[in-house]
Amino acid sequence: MDLMKKLLLASSNPGKLHEIHALLDDLGITLVTPDDLMISLEVEEDGATYAENASRKALAFARLSGLLTLADDSGLEVDALNGMPGLHSARFSPLPKATDVDRRSYLLDKLKGRSQPWSARFRCTIALATPAGEVQFTEGVCQGEIIPTERGQAGFGYDPIFLIPELGKTMAELTMEEKNRLSHRSRAVQAVRPLLVALLK
Repeated sequence: MDLMKKLLLASSNPGKLHEIHALLDDLGITLVTPDDLMISLEVEEDGATYAENASRKALAFARLSGLLTLADDSGLEVDALNGMPGLHSARFSPLPKATDVDRRSYLLDKLKGRSQPWSARFRCTIALATPAGEVQFTEGVCQGEIIPTERGQAGFGYDPIFLIPELGKTMAELTMEEKNRLSHRSRAVQAVRPLLVALLK
C-alpha cells in the first residue's frame, strides 16, 4: 500500500486509540501505531499549549516513520481550580507512577470545600503532521462539570467524574456512539477528517 494511504497514530493509550479508530475506520486509510512499526520514541510534553505538545509529537513521529502522523494533546480544565489541571492533566497527581484513580482522587481532594457545581471542560487539540514538516491543527471542546462520585465503567482518565449535564451521564457512562458524537476528542477528530481526505487523495 502507498505510504500516503497510511496514518500513524502517535499514541500508546489504548482508550484513545480505540476512540480514534472508531472515528476514522470508514475513510479507507490504514491506521498504524508506534507499536505496529516497532517505534519507541519519548517526546517531552513541556510545551506552553496543547497545540505545541501535539505538534511536537506529530512532527517527531512523522519524521521518524516517514508517515503522515496524527497526535493529540488534551486536558481537563476545572474553573474552580483556575483551569487546572489543564496541560498537566496526565501528570496531575504528585504520586510516582500515578494511575487514573490516583489522578481522579487528587483532583477531588483539591475541590473539597469549594462550592458546586464544579464547571469544567475537556479540551483536545489535534496536530496532523507530514514527514516534510507541515502541520495542521483542529480542536474540540466538551463542556460539563465535575461530580464527587465516580460513575460508569467505560472511558478512561477523568471520564467517571465528568458529567455532561444535558444527558445526566458521565463520560464513562456513554456508549461509544454517544462518546463519538459528543467528546472533545471526537469533535477534534471529526474536524480533521476533511484535512486527511485532502492529504491522502
